Amino acid sequence: MMVKHLRSFFLIVIVSLSILMTLLGVLSLIHDISFWFIKILDFPRVQYLIISVLCLILLFILKRNWNIGYALLVIGLLTAIIIHSIKVSPYFFGEKVVPDAENLVGDESSVKIIIANVLVTNRSSDKLIALIDENHPDIVLAMETDDWWAEQLDVLQKAFPYKMEYPLENAYGMVLYSKLPLKNSNIKFLKHSDVPSFHTTMTLPSGQEFSFHGVHPVAPVPSSKYPDNVAKEEVALSKVGNIVAEETLPSIVAGDFNDVSWSQTTRFFEEQGKLKNVRLGRGLYNSYNANSRFLRWPLDHFFVTKEFRLGELERLSHVGSDHFPMIAEFILPSTD
Repeated sequence: MMVKHLRSFFLIVIVSLSILMTLLGVLSLIHDISFWFIKILDFPRVQYLIISVLCLILLFILKRNWNIGYALLVIGLLTAIIIHSIKVSPYFFGEKVVPDAENLVGDESSVKIIIANVLVTNRSSDKLIALIDENHPDIVLAMETDDWWAEQLDVLQKAFPYKMEYPLENAYGMVLYSKLPLKNSNIKFLKHSDVPSFHTTMTLPSGQEFSFHGVHPVAPVPSSKYPDNVAKEEVALSKVGNIVAEETLPSIVAGDFNDVSWSQTTRFFEEQGKLKNVRLGRGLYNSYNANSRFLRWPLDHFFVTKEFRLGELERLSHVGSDHFPMIAEFILPSTD
């Protein structure tokens, strides 16, 4: 009798969860920016996929007498599974739209970049500095840097003689350190007057030039403390896409997008700038949330134009932030 009651209880739980997964799967197709929570539904697609598959399996294990209601529930779960699979499968099984580099890693046409959302309240700067020393990047883009972080990272100046900085207390300050010479550097405010983005031209040891754009658009969730985009159109990434489209140099766009790369906003930016996502065909490399093992998704991105090849892509170790730093090495083959 006890077993029967437990079976019924678990079945109710699984049915309820299955209905929820079906609803979330369908709602995640809506892209109405008037409702910020609809936008957030786009983030945990891998988690939805895992839970939906488990629910489907458990339904077949627990349910003995089927009727049309349960059949419709299975159809709903299969629909949700298909929706999420279409979104995330290209990262595991799709084409590498940024080809692997061959025998060019570390030469004069390569550039290694670390991007790190440091978390403005984090005070473990020594961890990030040690990580930078260990990985020997050519460029470091640090986000959520306030005056304290800018002062701590100033020790990098000796190894990275070129710098752009705009520290802020609102979690959207940025600091860029580079071993490569910079020119035509600009700090733009694409949507909010207190959210900067960095735009500059860099020169490789080979003499080749490329454009670099460091971005950190605001999060879609409401905030009484920090800038947000609630009920507003996200145009910052779109503007960066337009900037890249008008450039003649190869371009790299990097930073914490506060968005997953399968979202409509990011895909539109990608298409506008004719940019390529380095994750496709390689995996998700979930960079947020570093403090949770299950609720993670990719928010920190590298997008490049067609000229680049990829030598390295890695999620680095925890530095006290809620984001993992990311590192990538790109190679710009000579056109001679």
